[in-house]
Order: sequence, then C-alpha cells, then structure tokens
Amino acid sequence: MNCHGDAAAQVKPGNNKMKILLMGNPNVGKSVVFSKLTGVHVDSSNYTGTTVDYTIGDINFGKQQGVMIDVPGTYSLEATSEAEKVAVALLEEGADVVICVLDATHLERNLGLAFELKEYPIPIIYCLNLMDVAERQGIKIDAEKLAEELGSPVIPTVAIKNQGLRELMQTAVKLSKERKDSEPKLDEEEKWNRIKEIVSKVQAQVDKELTFIEKLEDWTIQPWPGIPIAILVLIASLGVVVGGGKALRAVVLLPLVKQVIVPFLTKIISLVIPAGIFRNVLVGEFGILVIGIEWPFALILPYVFLFYVVFSFLEDSGYLPRIGVLADGVLRRIGIQGGNIIPMMLGYGCAVPAILGTRAANTNKERIMVAALVSFAVPCASQSGAFFALLGDKSIFALIFVYLLSILAMLAVGVILDRIIPGKSQPMLLEVPNLLLPDKDAYKKKLKLRMKHFMMDAEGAMFIGIIVAAIIAETGILNEFSKLLGPFVEGWLGLPKEASLSLLLGIIRRELAVLPMLEMNLNTLQLTVGAIVALFYLPCLSVFGVLTKEFSLKTALFIALITIVSAFLFGGLFNQVGRLILGLMG
Repeated sequence: MNCHGDAAAQVKPGNNKMKILLMGNPNVGKSVVFSKLTGVHVDSSNYTGTTVDYTIGDINFGKQQGVMIDVPGTYSLEATSEAEKVAVALLEEGADVVICVLDATHLERNLGLAFELKEYPIPIIYCLNLMDVAERQGIKIDAEKLAEELGSPVIPTVAIKNQGLRELMQTAVKLSKERKDSEPKLDEEEKWNRIKEIVSKVQAQVDKELTFIEKLEDWTIQPWPGIPIAILVLIASLGVVVGGGKALRAVVLLPLVKQVIVPFLTKIISLVIPAGIFRNVLVGEFGILVIGIEWPFALILPYVFLFYVVFSFLEDSGYLPRIGVLADGVLRRIGIQGGNIIPMMLGYGCAVPAILGTRAANTNKERIMVAALVSFAVPCASQSGAFFALLGDKSIFALIFVYLLSILAMLAVGVILDRIIPGKSQPMLLEVPNLLLPDKDAYKKKLKLRMKHFMMDAEGAMFIGIIVAAIIAETGILNEFSKLLGPFVEGWLGLPKEASLSLLLGIIRRELAVLPMLEMNLNTLQLTVGAIVALFYLPCLSVFGVLTKEFSLKTALFIALITIVSAFLFGGLFNQVGRLILGLMG
C-alpha cells in the first residue's frame, strides 16, 4: 500500500470488520503488542500529507476480522508535533476501540495520554504492559482498582511472553460492540492532580535488592563503565556486520553470482544476441546483467541486512537511548543535545528517515545541524556495504580510518555550524526505556519491513545507476568524459581515469561512487582516497529531495556544495600527503 490513511479509512466503525487503534507513549512495548496480535499482512507507510510513519496489520480473532493501526508513539494529543497530529487525525477518523498501552514501570507519566483519550467517543481498553519488569523493580499495581478509577477495563500484560493478550483481545472485541460518550476535558492542573491521586491509590513500592539487569541499566548511562560498555558494543556490532558480511559474500554470494548466475546469463545472451555493443551493455565487464546482480545482491545486500539485524536489536533492547545519554556531553560541545544521536545513528541505515527524524529536535537550529551532519559524513547502510566490500579485504585499518575521519569531520563541521547558525540548543529530554531482550516476532517484522523498504527505495535507484554505468562504460562515452576530468582525477586524486565513472554515478547514489572501484586494480592508497571522496560526496538524489522538502532548496544546495568541495579537498589532500610519505620512505 502507498497510503494507509486511505486503507485505514476503508474500515469504518460499525461494519463487520473491526478497527483498532493501538496507542501509547514511546517505548511502552506497543510494537511488541502489535506484532503479537497482527497477522502476516503488515505494512508501514506515511500518513497522508505527512512524513510520519505508522503501521497497519490484519487481525483475526475467532470469527472477528479487522485491522489494527499502530499509531505513532506520543506523550499527548496537543497536536504540536507531526506524530501528535497524525494520532489526532486517526482518532477523528474514528475507530471501534482504542487499546492504550501503559508502561507499568512509569504509570504516572503514561496516564497523561490515557486521560486525553477519554475525551474521544471511542471505547478504551488499557493494556498495562511490562508487568514483569515492574515486579522486578518492586512495583505493585492493583489493576482492578486502576480500572475502577479510569472507568475502563485494564488488562495486565507481559506482551513479550504473550501473557494477557488473549484477554486483551476478548475485551477489545466485546467493547467494540458498545458505544461511548466523550468525557469533558480537564485542565492541566486538574488532570495531573487526579493522576497523582490515582497512582497513590493503585501503586505500591516494595524495597528489593537490585538485580543484575537493573544494575546494568544504571551502568549503561554512567560515564564509567557506560563508555567502555558502549565501545565494546560498537566493536562487537562492527565485527558482526563486517565479519559476517565478508563471510556471506566470500562463501555464498560471490561464488554463486560469478560461477553460476553470470556464466549462465552470458551463455544465454550470447546465443540470442550477436557480438557487439548491445551484447556488451548486457553482459560485458560493466554489463547490466553482470553488475546489476553482483553489486546490489552480492556486494551490498549482506552488509545492509546484517546492519539492520544489529541496529534493530540495539533499538528494540532499549540500548540506543543510553548511547544518547553518554553522547550528550560531546554533542553539546558542537551545539546539539545527546538525544539527536538517535537520528544520527539512523543515518547509518538511511539518511532519509534520519533527516525526517530531526522533526523531534527541540529547535530549528538543531534540525538543520543534524540534517547537515547526516548528509555530510554519515555513510548509509548501502554506502557502508560498499566500503566494507572495497576496503575490508584490502586493509581493515583503512576501513577504520575512513570511519574515524567521518566522526572527526562531523565534530569539526558541527563546531562551525554551531557558530554560523543562529539560536541555542535546549536541554536534553530523552526517554530511557528499560533494557529488555527484543521480542522475536516484533524483531522479525521490523527487520522484514526495513529490508522491504531498502529493496524498494535503494535498489531501484541503484539499478538505474547500473544501467547508466553500463551504457557509459560499454559505449565509449566514459573515455570522452575521462579525457575531460583526467588531469584532475589522475593528478589531484591519484586515481585512474576510469574512476571518472564513480563521480558520475555518485550523483545518483553515494555507494555508486564506490562500487566501480571494485572493478579496478587499485592500491591501498588509491582505495582509501576513493573511499574518502565517496564518503563526503554529494547526497544522493532522494536525500537532496527530502532536504529541499524539509528545509529549502537553498539549504539543500548549500549542503550539496559543502559536501562536494569537502570530498575533493580531503581526498586530494590525503592522496598528496600519502604519496609524499611513500616517496620519503622510498
């Protein structure tokens, strides 16, 4: 589906199909509840007219069929942010029932949204989730008394273990057949006084000795031992992505492509099409059917898949916000608060959702800064895959150097932008969830959706670039273009003239500025120079488009200009210094 705003609207309250809105604060376990209750048909998309994602899935409970919509997590319904606007719009479209997920470990804070939902004429059921974590922390909640106080059913659940979910759905089906009047809105002081009164009646704290997990939760947000733990986690993550990707490529994918698929296709094409340019465009050295299979699937896909395996695990375990807490001191020195580490880390998957994620930033200055830093020197999953393929076999030190350079460049650019962009950053407000083992069903569905979006968004543009590469390389156009750029590419950057192809293709997708170099016999210095140029090169077309949409054409052009100047400046300087050092060493 392209637009779930339309899809959701097709399921009207009162017909045979039930429509459930799943709502709650961020990090309350909504995605796990959603994953457990929905079937195989699950998709994610933007709400009409916005850039906010939400997820919709089929539900089948007994004879009851319908859809469940996982509404973006929000703390209130004031409609001051994009997520809040989408939540309000979905409520106003109507539904048969709302399931409001509450975090049992942070009941008072979660009840703010619970009270606002009572203002809508839709039956509500409260899912009191994370009861096992609350018990572990010595928190006891009387669910029956809470239901009395809220005037709606409250079902205790441990979603990750399927506990309470059947009763939750039974109650939801029963409530969906009832109608409910909206309740009057309370002012803020009345609301929070009432919430405090309810919590004092239903919740009790029992003193318990801290468990290892609770101690670990505390350790991971303290500089010691939090920073060493974070370094170990990042090293382990890099090991899984780089080591696993190399193994998958070397053992399975490259032999399959080079020894089976490409020879088979070459043989078939040779039988049908006579020798000449057209055959070369299809199965030549840069042929569409050769690099069109090898680059996206044998070189990029294993690294992208393993990146999302690791990133989704860190995200669902609740560890990513802890890195934000640890990074706050460093990021504040460049004018942004630590909570922005999350969209920046999203950029290692794809810059587009990372830039959209800046909408959660406290100030417009922070939005522009984070978007610029992501566009400038954060390699996306596809680009990282290309770097791993280019440098992983040749020199792990060169690979590490490129990533260290990207971090140093981000810090330097951050300091400069902080001085030239007016405004100040706000104090960090970041939800730090409990550390949990990710639910396997929710984890698989998230991984499936991310890979699906990668295949649709990245692979299509990459294949267009591959077609362009085949035509340019196999028809002789590249030779003419190389003559024009030859003095610059060969002299300043120290790369062969064929590397001009990388500069052309990099306009379409950043990783395409790297992949042609895999077909060239380059030394370690040249490989590193090529990687540096690709690291800072122009944002790909999709990123340029979202920068224009989110900010302005002027901002997008400014970022593009900064990146391309930096790419050629840093790449050329590294080449000149490297050649000088190698010359002195004899």
